[in-house]
Amino acid sequence: MSEQHTYRVIVRGTWDGLTDEARARLVAEAADHGLASMRFTEEGTLTYEPSPLKHFSMRYVVVSDAADGEEMAGALAEERAGTTLRELELGHTGLRSTVTDLDTMKINFKPAFRR
Repeated sequence: MSEQHTYRVIVRGTWDGLTDEARARLVAEAADHGLASMRFTEEGTLTYEPSPLKHFSMRYVVVSDAADGEEMAGALAEERAGTTLRELELGHTGLRSTVTDLDTMKINFKPAFRR
């Protein structure tokens, strides 16, 4: 069995070809997709600003084989994002991802302040 790694992936894109109905829906639901909703989940969370309604991001947790690396995790998250956006009938373009491997991430702890 191969080793599994957990990745946090941010998929960014640009709204493209939104219908008037989709645009109105995004603006109406914007409060549910702001800074407070930024969480990494397997299903992904969508965040965007309603004005201007131009760019969006989706945050994912992806668990995959470590041998496949960050590139595969990014591709999987971009595929999930594309599927979700198509199901919601939200036109988009230019999906690109930023990946962080949580299993290899170095954490720098600062020493406690001593008096």
